[in-house]
Amino acid sequence: MNLSPCAIVVMGVAGCGKSCVGQAVAARSGGRLIEGDAFHPAENIQKMSAGIPLDDNDRAGWLVRLGEELQAILQAGERPILTCSALKRRYRDTLRQAVPGLGFVFLELSPEEAEKRVLARPGHFMPASLISSQFATLESPRGEPLTLALDATRPIEALAESVHDWLKPCGDRHLARTA
Repeated sequence: MNLSPCAIVVMGVAGCGKSCVGQAVAARSGGRLIEGDAFHPAENIQKMSAGIPLDDNDRAGWLVRLGEELQAILQAGERPILTCSALKRRYRDTLRQAVPGLGFVFLELSPEEAEKRVLARPGHFMPASLISSQFATLESPRGEPLTLALDATRPIEALAESVHDWLKPCGDRHLARTA
């Protein structure tokens, strides 16, 4: 039985490199990138821009929408590569309900490095003041099925290569029979 996921979520706190790694993985694997932040409703963006952390209610509809997007891309015969913080187990389980066998690439880094990176990216709605709330919310996915944990301080291409190697057993077979 193949235990390699064909649909993945690149996850972690703000500043861990989800978008950059997701783009590199999509390019290397021929996958289709889904930028999770692009699916936040305006209310969520406004709240985060004001320095107010999202709560479970804020994220619920967003996660369902991301699950629908994963399903649509799989049904089109493509490999989805979703970037999404997916900080809590219940958030990841919502996505797993949409796509059984979904894999997670957890980009780990320290709060200090996350803050440094967020401060260095101009024009993003997520302020550095929310980094501590992200780490307070984070429930590590280590030990969960189909999870690859990586040191987010490694070069992007090295991270993409690690993910690509993890995905290789899937090959061109695009997983996921969705319910």
